[in-house]
Formats: sequence, C-alpha cells, structure tokens
Amino acid sequence: MLPKYDVLTQEQVEIIHNESIKILEEVGMDFDYEPALEVFRAQGQKVEGNRVHFTREFIEGKVKLAPSQFTLHARNPEHNLVCGGENIIYMPGYGAPFIQLADGTRRKSTMQDYDNIVKLAGASKNMHMTGGTVAEPQDIPDEIRHLKMIYSSIKNSDKCFMGSAEGRERAEDSIEMVSLLFGGKEVIKEKPVLISLINSLTPLKYDERMLGALMAYAEAGQAVVIASLVMAGSTGPAALVGTLALQNAEVLAGIALAQSINPGTPVVYGSTSALSDMRNGSLSIGSPECALFISASAQIARYYGVPSRSGGGLNDSKIVDAQAGYESMMTLMATTVTGINFVLHTAGILQYFMAISYEKFMMDDEMAGMLLHYMKGFNFDEDGLAFDAIAKVGPGGHFLTQKHTRKNHKKEFRTPQLSDRSAYEAWSKESLDTNQRAHKQWQEVLASYVAPALDESIDNLLLEFIAKRSE
Repeated sequence: MLPKYDVLTQEQVEIIHNESIKILEEVGMDFDYEPALEVFRAQGQKVEGNRVHFTREFIEGKVKLAPSQFTLHARNPEHNLVCGGENIIYMPGYGAPFIQLADGTRRKSTMQDYDNIVKLAGASKNMHMTGGTVAEPQDIPDEIRHLKMIYSSIKNSDKCFMGSAEGRERAEDSIEMVSLLFGGKEVIKEKPVLISLINSLTPLKYDERMLGALMAYAEAGQAVVIASLVMAGSTGPAALVGTLALQNAEVLAGIALAQSINPGTPVVYGSTSALSDMRNGSLSIGSPECALFISASAQIARYYGVPSRSGGGLNDSKIVDAQAGYESMMTLMATTVTGINFVLHTAGILQYFMAISYEKFMMDDEMAGMLLHYMKGFNFDEDGLAFDAIAKVGPGGHFLTQKHTRKNHKKEFRTPQLSDRSAYEAWSKESLDTNQRAHKQWQEVLASYVAPALDESIDNLLLEFIAKRSE
C-alpha cells in the first residue's frame, strides 16, 4: 500500500483545531432537539435556549473516546469491513432523486433503480459495500420508503449497508430490521452492522431529524458518520481555511454528542464541504477546492485518531461526458491517495449529488479498480525484480513467451473491465464510446447477477415487520 500524503503541516492542523474550539466556545452551536440539549446540560456544558457553548476540555476529552477503527459486520462474514487505518471502503452514490439516462434525459428514481444499484454494487469487485439510499425511490410512499430500502439492501446483497438517518423512528426501524437479521440487539451492539450518515445543518446547527437518528444509533452501538457540508461562499466563509475550521467545529460537536451518549461509539469524521459557484450560487463538488477539502479532512481525522469519510467520484457534469470523467478522477484520486477511509459517492453520481447514472456507475467502478490497483504500489520481491527473466532474455529478445511473464502478468497488471485498449481496426467494428460500452455492461451485469440466498425464516420475519410498520 502506498503511503498517504498530507496537504497540511502539523502546525496548520493545530491552527484549524484551535479555531474550531474558539468557534465552539465563543459562538456555540444550535441543537434543535431537547434530548440532545439534556445530554449537554448533564455534561456541564452551557446551554442557552437551543444554543450550546462548549469547553475545550469537554470536546477534546470526548473525541479521545472514539475508536481509531472498528469492524462493520456483514451478512456474509467474508464482506466484513474494517473502517479506519489504511483501509478504503468504496460504495455507490447516496441520496440522488433522479436517474440520468444514457440518452441525456433524466427521470425520477424508483424502487427498481434502488434494487438495480444494490445489485451492481453487490456484483462489483471494487465496491466494498452497497451503501445506503443509493437512489431515492419516489414511487414508494415516504413513510415506508426506508423499510423498503433496508429490505432491498438485505435481500439483494450480503455486503454491509447503511441505515436510515431520517429521524429517530426510522433509525429505530433500521435497527429492528438488522436485529432480526443478525440475531438480536445485544448481538449487534457487540458487533456493529449498521452505519448511518448524520449531517449538520451548516452553519453551526443540527436539526431534530439528524439528532434523533444519531442518538438512536449511538444508544444501539451502531456506527455513525458525522459530516458537515459547508458551501464556501454561502453557508460558509469564502475562505478555505475558515471553511475547514467551521466544518471541523460542527463535526467535533457531533462526535462529542455521540461519545456522551455511549462512550466508544464507532464514529467517522465526515466532510462533504465544497464551494458555491459565485456565478450562479450552485454547489460545486467537481472543483480543485473540493479536492483540497477532501485531502485536508483525511489529515484532520488522522489528527483526532478517527476514521474519515469524504470524496468519491464527484463532479458537476449533467451527463456522462469528459467533464464527468476528469472531475471524478481528480476527486476520487485525492480521496484515495490522501487516506479517506469511507468513500460515499464512489460510483454513479452526477449533477452535484442530484442524479445517479448506471453508465457513470460503471465508469466510476472502473476508476475505483484502477485506483485500488495503483494504491498497491510496487512489488519488490524476487518476481518483482525479475532479474532471472531479464538475464535469460538478454539483449534484443522479448518477454512475451517467458514463464515469468505467464506467471506474473495477472497480478502485476490490472485488466480493465470497461476501458478499450484494442487496435483501431478492432474498435471500429462497433465504434462504441465509453458511455455506450457502460450502457451495455451494466445491463449484462444485472442480467447475470444472482442475489445471495437469504434464510427463508428471516426473510419472513423481515416481511412481517415491514407489513406491520406499513399499517
């Protein structure tokens, strides 16, 4: 594994930390949820209305309680994931309400789209988990949408997945369903199986919905990503360092709440910070500034000794075109080489989180495979040095027929799944561009995919729970 690189000095990280503490002490944060305010009062923090002012000692002490890494358990233990350290966890995009089609049009996403993307992630060698809210199924009533999504994640793959963050009740539904799957709440409290995305409401707020979910998951011993999306220039200052300090303050306050509820709760330091395009006010996630926020966030999380979440195949393009490709590679590479652990939005995202595309999924999956191979670095053993093969071939020969070549090329070289490396004459028989090849590929993957078997008795329990909660 290649070493991760830093974009900040240690002194610069500490400046950001101290600025964040100053914000939390002097400005404070609003928590629009009385149970959370009760927790902070009990912990001796100053609470005035919904505003909480934190002390340095409280924040720093609570953050130290968070584990540096944790294991997320899957239905199939072969897919268990360690979050933290040198590990990278790739997964599909999250929360997109639209499906971008290969012909350039878009439509509302459906439950069938959700099922399909879970299956594509389940089939992928590069997606380590299937994620959560991979498409917002707008053909399902909002009240039961989370139940259908959790069931699909269980039924269509045996990889790890995410729970609902839409308030305490839906978080508790998610916990109930995985308890049925894994054998009870005590089992999953010892071995976390869910992770959920908790977002602040920038600047300097958390709403009732997110706080309810955070508290439910922390009480149940499940993992939470605590993330901030500061839009520099609109919801945050038009200053990169100031944006990082604001983001950091929000994330630290969320981590402190989780650790106050249940010390040792698995948490992930999350960042989705980007900038506002000052020409039209829109969010821009395919920018070099966003890549800098991603890189700095990986380093800040290491400073606190907790896993990190950021980045992905981020871009602002509306279709699967060159812009989608070059922006996504910039952000996904920054994500990977700077050491982000938990990578939401690795595959499929277009239009600054508003749409997901099957073709973009396949293109990003290819990029993820390329980067995982890149991060392996070099092989310095005897086969890697290859002196005997070089000596045997000697000057003027070739290596194509050598035993060493047959033995080593499959592990030294990555074979692309989507990219075309054929000669022009071979390519020109169909003349398919990347978008067209990706369109063909995702349909083939879905046609051949077989979902892992689910115990019938557990399946029935899950369906009964959904029926009861849907009444």
